[in-house]
Amino acid sequence: MSFAKAVDLIRLAQMAAARRGGVSLDDICREFGVSHRTAQRMTDALQATFGNVETRDGEDRRRYWLLIDKGQPQLTLRHESGVEALEIAARTAEAEGRLRHLRALHDLRDSLLSRTQSRARVEADAEAVLAALGQVTRPGPRVTIAPDILDAIIEALRGPFRLRVRYNRDAGFRILEPHGVLLGHRTYLAARDPAKADEVRNFRIDLIQAAETLNESFSLQEGFNLADYAAQAFGVFQDPAQFGEVIWRFAPEAAERAKGFQFHPRQQLEPQADGSLIVRFHAAGWLEMAWHLYQWGNKVEVLAPEALRLMVDGYRRSDFAAMP
Repeated sequence: MSFAKAVDLIRLAQMAAARRGGVSLDDICREFGVSHRTAQRMTDALQATFGNVETRDGEDRRRYWLLIDKGQPQLTLRHESGVEALEIAARTAEAEGRLRHLRALHDLRDSLLSRTQSRARVEADAEAVLAALGQVTRPGPRVTIAPDILDAIIEALRGPFRLRVRYNRDAGFRILEPHGVLLGHRTYLAARDPAKADEVRNFRIDLIQAAETLNESFSLQEGFNLADYAAQAFGVFQDPAQFGEVIWRFAPEAAERAKGFQFHPRQQLEPQADGSLIVRFHAAGWLEMAWHLYQWGNKVEVLAPEALRLMVDGYRRSDFAAMP
């Protein structure tokens, strides 16, 4: 919705709240200088946006739209989408073991519902949508993360505070300086291990056996940006020695399918005259790239880097029944 249309919608809501009998289509046409069809679309938008809209038929056989409870200091927005969004976020938090976020999201949902006039209808409408969203309970394998480990990491990120962890098969503990969390098929902690190196590197959170937030603050690495850091990798693997330009060519029969993928947040797509598609980006993580490229069989060709081309050479199958 454009800014001008949003302003008109607010003006219409104010009219519907201020006029005792509400507003009719003719009123809207005169006030806004629009056609009858546009006035109908504006009333549709009014009902879709605000939850306290009522309609009535007047003695003149015209329909009127009005906002009830006009004494409220704020307009009452519809809350179905908000409830849906909070519930989806809560289910995702539960699946990822982020229990403190799960509790906070449920509190926000309950607070939103408590301010809703038609709570039963909003809950029913939201539940109908949620029941149809299969992706909120995504099937397939995933790594399990201990909620207490994730809670300690989140608490450390707030400081930021140093984190005392026992990692993988380490006999003792190490002190990490957390800079962020990378979510994916595995969840990684991007952190600095000052006892070993000054650079930020990844630690698999599912391999952290114990974690304790220390009351010791630290300074984040100067100029560090989590989005830029994550963009250096195709998946999550970081290796400066592998970082460079990646160029793939998808065959004409796979080009349209490939256009629907975001292989990298900073990719460039170059449609070719023969119907094929060139994809370019800069990243590291050749093994993760090879895992993905295998799914495309012989429908994709690696043009660069040479080391990745050699890695997938000989594994470009032609007997796959479908593409990703």
